[in-house]
Amino acid sequence: MDKPYSQWKGMMAIAKASLIAILRSPQSVFFSLFFPVVLIVIFGALSSGKGVSLDVAFDSQSDTSNAVYDAIRQVPVLDINKGDDKTKEDLLRKGRITAIIEIRKSVAGIGKPAYDVHLKTTSASQKDLPVLMPLLHYAIGKVNSGVPGATPEYASISSEQIAGRRYKPIDFYLPGMLGFSLIGSAVFGVAFVFFGLRETMVLKRMYATPVKRGYIVGGECIGRVIFQLATAVVLIGFGKLFYGFTLANGWVTFVELLVLSLLGLFVFMGFGFVISSVAKNQNVIPVYANLFMFPQYFLSGTFFSRAGLPQSIQPVLKYLPLTALNDAMRKVSFEGLHLWHVWSEMAILAVWCVVIYIIAAKVFKWD
Repeated sequence: MDKPYSQWKGMMAIAKASLIAILRSPQSVFFSLFFPVVLIVIFGALSSGKGVSLDVAFDSQSDTSNAVYDAIRQVPVLDINKGDDKTKEDLLRKGRITAIIEIRKSVAGIGKPAYDVHLKTTSASQKDLPVLMPLLHYAIGKVNSGVPGATPEYASISSEQIAGRRYKPIDFYLPGMLGFSLIGSAVFGVAFVFFGLRETMVLKRMYATPVKRGYIVGGECIGRVIFQLATAVVLIGFGKLFYGFTLANGWVTFVELLVLSLLGLFVFMGFGFVISSVAKNQNVIPVYANLFMFPQYFLSGTFFSRAGLPQSIQPVLKYLPLTALNDAMRKVSFEGLHLWHVWSEMAILAVWCVVIYIIAAKVFKWD
């Protein structure tokens, strides 16, 4: 009696063939691996040549009814953050703002300044303090010289330092490049591969073999997942080795980034399945794919922070799949959070995954 056909062996054979086909495709390797590496190098070079512009914030308890406050606000190279105190302190600890400024009215006393400009800084922002301090002294000096009878001066500066970790440009860019690589390869790769297999009748012939449908699709997906996870490993390693990309909890963070990459891949491949099924010819696949991907490149914090976008659309943007992936990766890599801390972002990706595969199951074509 013949042994039953091994569906597992059939699926792994398809996965092996799919992986070999991907590795033999220069376009797949370039856009999944080398193009993101080039972007990391470009953004790294641009960030190292940043001009003089300092991000600071005023504490909400600051006395704003005085000339010192007005003088500091008028310093042209200072970019004033207007978020709430909790957000400001979080940004300060990451080194994304140089200092939180609190203007305090001094307790009355002979020879004491009327105001104390108190700076809260972190170890992450020390490199910008040599630039900030002269600017503040200049602004306060103008006020002191313009106040008649100020003895010895109208305002002075004090400071304190709290714990923090420097937020390097690569800590923002690399998770975005990972998301960029994953979404591009998954959507385009799956859409073109399955459309081509269907058009050339290969998919129909494969269905005629003993391998069941689910194992055929699974084999193709496994090959792409292996390639993309290997790409993610290379990108993370490249960022860590050459730009000091932060892995807050070492190998644990590294593994958690791969788990998030895997979840993102499942979501994006689902869109590839849908596009391959609804496309009438190969020429419209890039159109459908870019309609899905391009808005997310610019709205999901891939290349630039979403903070500059209108507040009215911020609640909607956080539900985009690439936004959830980018946010989760940045929280895990830099802030040291674990997967259970980013459950809301993972839930968004899981919901997208369920919805898109329900749609894919309804529209997927074998011939």
